[in-house]
Amino acid sequence: MATPALPPGACDCHVHIVGDPVRYPMVADRHYTPGAASVTDLKQHMSSLGATRAVIVQPSVYGTDNTCMLDGLRDLDGAGRGVAVLDDGASDVLLHDLHSSGVRGLRLNLESTGSRDTQRMRDDLQVWAQRLAPLGWHVQVYASLDVIAEVIPILQTLPVPVVLDHFAGVPAGTALTDSRVQSVLGLVASGAAYVKLSAPYRIDASGAAVEAVARLAAAFIEANPDRMLWASDWPHTNREPGKSPHEVSAYREIGRERLAQGISTWLSDEALRTRVLVENSVRLYGF
Repeated sequence: MATPALPPGACDCHVHIVGDPVRYPMVADRHYTPGAASVTDLKQHMSSLGATRAVIVQPSVYGTDNTCMLDGLRDLDGAGRGVAVLDDGASDVLLHDLHSSGVRGLRLNLESTGSRDTQRMRDDLQVWAQRLAPLGWHVQVYASLDVIAEVIPILQTLPVPVVLDHFAGVPAGTALTDSRVQSVLGLVASGAAYVKLSAPYRIDASGAAVEAVARLAAAFIEANPDRMLWASDWPHTNREPGKSPHEVSAYREIGRERLAQGISTWLSDEALRTRVLVENSVRLYGF
């Protein structure tokens, strides 16, 4: 099947930059170590897809030091937006500085450490939403389906947009009638949350559930196409089995054709591709 060209202004809404470890040291208690993935590499990736914009998301290996992400935004020269990770003591001055640099969201990440601490998620959501609302930022949540389902009563009431990473953490093959899935679909239908159609390998580790992933994408799109985002998850970080946290784990080999096939399958017509790849990202990230 031929893969269609992306519409002008298409945005890859979830990428990472990994810099020189001397200039950008990683946190000591990280759970894996990725290799270099420079802004130059990112631009080549974008060019291969036909994307002209990208959202750089702070990876867990840098903790709350957003320097590498911010330097990446500067090098993208207006074609990028950022999603930061911050500690509770971050000042309002810092938030405004980050906004001036192109940051438009805060990431709350439990899944990278395998945490199921729903109380922590509840507390963080309530505290941060109040602080981010005046800036027009969103909260990006990377957590398991179980955690997300438990905090939906809070997500429904937040004064900021919510973005759910990687198919909202719904494992491929989960019945669409599952009460947790239905609650997430309801949240999306209400307009309270966006979902990133991204990184199917994070919900389908074997790669054998392609049709199940497509059905899940279709269910989310049917719920609310105005709350869909697409992302590659480039450079496709991985924790190689048997590697210690401080040994470099190779990136997944995904490739342009596989990414383009996902777009073609999930976003089957030009109008939908324009809505998801351009219009929704412009609205959320302020391009």
